[in-house]
Amino acid sequence: MNVPLALIRTMRPDQWTKNLILFAGLIFAGGLTSGVLVGLAAAGFLIFCALSSATYLFNDLIDIGRDRRHPVKSRRPLPSGELPVGVAATAALVLGVGAVYLSYRIGHGFGHVALGYLVLNVLYSVALRRMVILDVMAIAIGFVLRAVASVEVLVGAAPGTEISPWLLVCTFFLALFLGLGKRRHEVLILGESAGEHRSTLEFYAPPLIDPLLGVVTASAVVSYAIYTIWPGTVEKVGSAALVYTVPFVVYGVFRYLYLMFAEGEGGRPSRSLVSDVPLAVNIFLWILAVSVIIYLR
Repeated sequence: MNVPLALIRTMRPDQWTKNLILFAGLIFAGGLTSGVLVGLAAAGFLIFCALSSATYLFNDLIDIGRDRRHPVKSRRPLPSGELPVGVAATAALVLGVGAVYLSYRIGHGFGHVALGYLVLNVLYSVALRRMVILDVMAIAIGFVLRAVASVEVLVGAAPGTEISPWLLVCTFFLALFLGLGKRRHEVLILGESAGEHRSTLEFYAPPLIDPLLGVVTASAVVSYAIYTIWPGTVEKVGSAALVYTVPFVVYGVFRYLYLMFAEGEGGRPSRSLVSDVPLAVNIFLWILAVSVIIYLR
């Protein structure tokens, strides 16, 4: 029995890529050339990795009884007994409390956001994940909190740093888009047994999810387009050139829709974003275009 390895698997390090959004504030604030700001963003990233791992451990502790009766989930470290309950509970407590403490050491604003993120995820594990629509909205709000944290972590060293409300709106709708896509994939793959995997899945069906996807897709693209020409953005960048990055966002969203509807993907958004070559190249080109516009203005 390899307890450390079992603990690491339960902490879901493969999901830490979601916390890369902690570097968004750094990039859009033009702070990549500052070692201090890069260090702060990296610290924020590590803190949110610890927070997310704490919530995964807490979630698995709550589900341990049901997972033991599941043909597949019973093989996970906790329900299988590979990871002792006491070790998982201690790790969750240490990671959660330690991460919140360190977040307040960086700054009160960042600490408040980190604490809010932890509370939101605890509520999700306890109740929100069983509430249709609210479950994906809670996940989307988690991404918005990450985006806010990406700015708050820099405030102490770079006073005046702020984030556009339109960028937050765009983040919310993009996260909803990915969350609904995942629910759609789970329903199609699991079929009639979907409700056994996740209780809310019995209420999700393509006739409901597909129109919702249309709404959030349009909202995400429009909110990003507005962000690029928002007066605050134009003033910060020095021009309205970010509007030329809108086609990359449109293609990325459309390509992901293609993967969902034509290729049957969408269950693992983080994997699809890097495994699909056209999508990965598009993301790279978008990052390159944004960097050139912001840093070579």
